[in-house]
Amino acid sequence: MEWWQAIILGIVEGVTEFLPVSSTGHLTIVEKLMGMRINDPSLTAFTAIIQIGAIAAAIIYFRNDIWRVLSAWWRGLWWKRARRQFDYKYGWAIIIGSLPIAAIGYALKNEVETVLRSLWFVAFALIGWSLVMWLADKCSAVRRGERQTTWRDTLAIGLGQCLALIPGVSRSGATISVGLFRGFDRVTVTKLSFFLGIPALVAAGLLEAMTAYKYIGGGVGWVSTILATAVAFAVGYWSIAWLLKFVARNDFSLFIRYRIGLGVMIMLLLMTGAITAI
Repeated sequence: MEWWQAIILGIVEGVTEFLPVSSTGHLTIVEKLMGMRINDPSLTAFTAIIQIGAIAAAIIYFRNDIWRVLSAWWRGLWWKRARRQFDYKYGWAIIIGSLPIAAIGYALKNEVETVLRSLWFVAFALIGWSLVMWLADKCSAVRRGERQTTWRDTLAIGLGQCLALIPGVSRSGATISVGLFRGFDRVTVTKLSFFLGIPALVAAGLLEAMTAYKYIGGGVGWVSTILATAVAFAVGYWSIAWLLKFVARNDFSLFIRYRIGLGVMIMLLLMTGAITAI
């Protein structure tokens, strides 16, 4: 991979990882347009590893919230009185919500890296999940805040996060939609999407780094991978700040229209033979 390709892919990852538009779907599209084989093992590993850069940006951005919850959870493990605090219960809720993607993602790892990489899946998922997002955004009436979060909420949202294994659905799009259906306000569910995404994406990236390092070295290359990860970190930090400000004043219709338009464009390119699915 050329250095300029790594920078472009890092920017794509950083911008799209937290927006409800599917970062994996966008990376697959851009990699295909660059003439890369999107089912190549080294490219699949590269796509997972550079997510660590974007998620590191989320960890730093939410460092105060993360420390607050982690410290309360740790105190609660040793002192009974500390278990009355909401942050202790919130910490357990995040752990419980992170379990489904760990189990299902590991079980379906091979399918995700092969069959589901097809651009047909990306296109259908972009359009199909847009309808779910529209329903969630328009039909959810109750507005709950962070302190009303329970483990049942995070488990439901965590199960929804598993749908993001299909490129094009979007991890944030899936978690935000389920959260809206459960009555959370947009800012609360967006932050919760970040918190549930941190353990999932870090685990996925580290797993790929440990198990597929041989593919990286003999394919994409570690210099390009590290460069793209660094770019994803810088751009991802900006993306988080923008998204939180945006959802505080707007609904998700902008992202829904974009997803449908992109899905239709991919289908047209596939049907005309301008690009191939794999």
